[in-house]
Amino acid sequence: MDRRHVMAGLAGFPLFARAGAARAQADWPSQTVRMVVPFPPGGQGDLAARPVAQSLERILGRPVVVDNRGGAGGAIGNTAVVRAQPDGHTLLMTLSSLAVLPEADRLMGRPVQYEVDQLVPVARVLADPTVLAVHAKAPWRDVAELVADAKARPGLIPYGSSGPYGTLHVSMEMFTTNAGIRLNHIPYRGAGPALTDLISGNIHALASAPGVLKPQVEAGTVRVLANFGAERVPSFPDTPTFRELGYADVEFYIWAGLFAPAGVPSEVLARLREAMRQTMADPAVRAVFDKAGSPPAYLDAPDFARFVAADSARLIAAVKKIGRVEGG
Repeated sequence: MDRRHVMAGLAGFPLFARAGAARAQADWPSQTVRMVVPFPPGGQGDLAARPVAQSLERILGRPVVVDNRGGAGGAIGNTAVVRAQPDGHTLLMTLSSLAVLPEADRLMGRPVQYEVDQLVPVARVLADPTVLAVHAKAPWRDVAELVADAKARPGLIPYGSSGPYGTLHVSMEMFTTNAGIRLNHIPYRGAGPALTDLISGNIHALASAPGVLKPQVEAGTVRVLANFGAERVPSFPDTPTFRELGYADVEFYIWAGLFAPAGVPSEVLARLREAMRQTMADPAVRAVFDKAGSPPAYLDAPDFARFVAADSARLIAAVKKIGRVEGG
């Protein structure tokens, strides 16, 4: 073969490559879609993922499986998706700790496992303030009693979290820092295991999402003392906000949203966004969230990206104010 034939063949190669890539995108999804939740079952991420996965499976015509990968406050699952092939077959349903964890690594002098810009926001699903809950037999009837007891017994009252610098840890650190108290932080792999130990009495307090706590409050195993939002939440209308109690700087929201690895083709993202739009408009999906006491809070990709940027800046500032904490 002479040089002219070789060059002609090479010149045509990008066209075939682009055509192949276009076919692959048009065929998406061509296999099972894996939705990673970086926490064990039973928490806010899992609550968001399961009805969404079921709906996406119907819309996309392919299995959508929830893959719980708990650990390190969510960093293990987040990192797994960052490193996944960016073909749209691996997605991430994660929480507001997404931006906090890289900052915590820097704060603690550890290697940063991932950066937020290695993920692309697809849609926000839920956005709730965390709620402070205690064991039903705990002696505190309100936040003032808890604070007074903590000041009398510094470092002795155990509370749980989803892991160091995770959503549940940062919200509690906001509270304890502002209240001038010290509690005993017990980290877990996620909110689900922490809630199990709250119910059993192994820990005495936990900040978590309303939808996670509501069934336990109704069952009489835990009670709530305050919520971290700017306003009272419909599922706990009698529970005051920390702002109402005089803690103006204690405000925290535990949102859940869907992300994809950076580099996913734009055509795939467009189809995924449309599938999420249909999912979040589905009355059956909305009913699941409403029943759980965690109403849907849908935002499409552009608005969600702006929301993530603003919320992340606020949380990173809070983490820097909290500083290094024991067990972080």
